[in-house]
Amino acid sequence: MPFSSNEDRNFPISKFESMLKTNDVYFFDADDFEDIIHHYLDMGKVALAKKAIQIGLEQHTSSTTLKLLHIEVLIFENRFDVAEKMLDELALIETSNEEIYIQRANIYSKKDNHVMAIELLKEALVYTDDSADVYSLIGMEHLFLDQYAEAKDCFIKCLDEDPEDYPALYNIIYCFDFLEDHDGAISYLNTYLERNPYSEVGWHQAGKQYFHKKMLKEALAAFDFAIISDDTFIGAYLEKGKVLEKLGRYNEAIANYELTLGLDDPTSFAYLRIGKCHEKLGNDNIAKQYYYKTVHEDPLLDKGWIAITDFYLKQFNYQKAKYYINKALNIDSENIAYWKRCAEINKQLHLYEEADISYQKTIELGNYELQTWTSWCDILVKIGEFENAVHVMLQALEFYPKEACLEYRIAGLYFTLSDYRKGRSHLKNALTDNYDEQIILEELFPSVFDSKTVKNFITDFKKASI
Repeated sequence: MPFSSNEDRNFPISKFESMLKTNDVYFFDADDFEDIIHHYLDMGKVALAKKAIQIGLEQHTSSTTLKLLHIEVLIFENRFDVAEKMLDELALIETSNEEIYIQRANIYSKKDNHVMAIELLKEALVYTDDSADVYSLIGMEHLFLDQYAEAKDCFIKCLDEDPEDYPALYNIIYCFDFLEDHDGAISYLNTYLERNPYSEVGWHQAGKQYFHKKMLKEALAAFDFAIISDDTFIGAYLEKGKVLEKLGRYNEAIANYELTLGLDDPTSFAYLRIGKCHEKLGNDNIAKQYYYKTVHEDPLLDKGWIAITDFYLKQFNYQKAKYYINKALNIDSENIAYWKRCAEINKQLHLYEEADISYQKTIELGNYELQTWTSWCDILVKIGEFENAVHVMLQALEFYPKEACLEYRIAGLYFTLSDYRKGRSHLKNALTDNYDEQIILEELFPSVFDSKTVKNFITDFKKASI
């Protein structure tokens, strides 16, 4: 029975592995060794690749290709001195071999000398028959240097040679995005699509650019063309669903998301978006079921847990919300969004000590939003932790030095602690920053606000400022 093409391709590999097991010595031609080595390198089996290189060079001592593969492995292992010595020897024999320049560039790149790597790759362009690959390497070196305009030009040259080089297309759009040149990206994609009207990836990328610019009609048309070009393109259906959501066409969005569930394994993103659409349509029970499916499919997706928690928060079902946010925290205890919601839920349940801990954790994890500071302070006031509240507010003041809502709180706290000098100082700051926000003092510290001392101070301040 004749070998299939796949069996034919795998035969040298199975023969090589048989040789290693039996310690017999088989002869392979240099091309077979090249295939074997590439196979192991692609699989990350470097030790077997090195063994194949060793045996290959023993059988084909003058093979430049095998020597270059040996050099590639040496560079991978950061053995630059040995690799450079071998490259010097090869350069004396083959002055026009572009791979020598490419591997030298690889060494410089790994040493973070990307400028020199680019120069060597430009020399490789003189000798190569595959300039697209070399331009791609030059583009990556420019990315290392944050030279996005130059990188973009290189990837464009790759795509000019091979219109289906989609990694190059993605890199081009990445550069446009980083340069915040969305108009330029749209212009380029339109030119590209005139030449390649059935490129589903091109239409998909154009749709994303239109969506970013809130050009929803154009985005919808682009995603439709992507689907026409490839009716199994899951990404296009998902993006089209997002556009339809923005347009308030929730049933159509659901239909697109549901299509993706039949094309491949279900994704947590699709479940989440279907749930959001049903919630907006008032189908709460269906929405809830899809949120459950979301976290079941991907327990690490924080948006799923947040969706369930927020669903119950909107229904004022704080016990259920607390149950799910605690489940989320058991999975990821370092998630700021979880701790913020945990604090809010505990506050609503009048579990102020737990809310205090939640706000503290939120701050410790790096959330320095003004509302987080003030909410934490207000909880501390409720449990009578006035000195801790002062400490929290003084910390917040370092982030928001001219914020009246902080100064009013600090003033109220100092008056409560009978430190009238500091109280008056901070009340003066608060009145200066925003005279009309006195209601903060009145609501949080009514006895302080109604005291004769504070009333007179505010009156005197107003007279002095007239």
